[in-house]
Amino acid sequence: MKRIGMLVLVQSLCIGSVFAAPAVNDLMWAEVLDADHRSAQNHLRDEYRHPLQTLLFFGVQPCDSVVELWPGGGWYTEILTPIVKDCGKLYTAHFATDSDVSYYNKSRSAFDAKLAKDPAVYQKVVVTTLQPPAYRDIAPAGSADKVLTFRNVHNWLKSGVAEDVFAAAYKALKPGGIFGVVEHRADPDASLQTMIKSGYVSEKQVIALAESAGFLLLDSSEINANSKDNHDHPAGVWTLPPSLRLGDQQREKYLAIGESDRMTLKFGKPVHE
Repeated sequence: MKRIGMLVLVQSLCIGSVFAAPAVNDLMWAEVLDADHRSAQNHLRDEYRHPLQTLLFFGVQPCDSVVELWPGGGWYTEILTPIVKDCGKLYTAHFATDSDVSYYNKSRSAFDAKLAKDPAVYQKVVVTTLQPPAYRDIAPAGSADKVLTFRNVHNWLKSGVAEDVFAAAYKALKPGGIFGVVEHRADPDASLQTMIKSGYVSEKQVIALAESAGFLLLDSSEINANSKDNHDHPAGVWTLPPSLRLGDQQREKYLAIGESDRMTLKFGKPVHE
């Protein structure tokens, strides 16, 4: 009853903005997914990542203030930007520009260059920094309607900053705001060590992190499930596309499996704490 009651409270808080703002319709989705600014390579991933269904499940709307955590190369940024650019706002919480980790520096530089190359699309995107413990202010406190993360929790566990990140998401959200998580899904009994090594995380682990930060689990979906993936590969989740870390070794086998089996979880920040 507690979960159902809180869901009603969250929905009642949001209902005014939902009916006052334009909704994401089929025409908008067609325009966004087929837009010229999306790379052909990224477009090919749609069949595995189900962006339309995923963002609708999280309830993303044109007038939302959205925070995308660790956007990487900007796969979801390409889709989120045109949805909210006219009425809402998009924060992309990326690596620090002064990081001492070479990969972080290269990734942030490439992301900044991507946005700078197409100002007509990305000029309103606000790039913030998420790299705990030094950088945790991803958006003004209590300002975001949605905070979203795609395939990042395993990285935060490995770096030992998962609790800090979930706390930062909680702080940024409005009461009643939604925290959406897509993550490679481990077997339920996987150990933390196995999760860190494989890149797959158990739903139990993600839910525990979220609840520890103050979130309530509102719903889950099998939108991004993949029954062909048994979660057990020589190079972990990176064995599968798009990484294909083993190169040509059994390449066709892993291409046939496709991208990883993923959980899709929707959490809410309570209206009344």
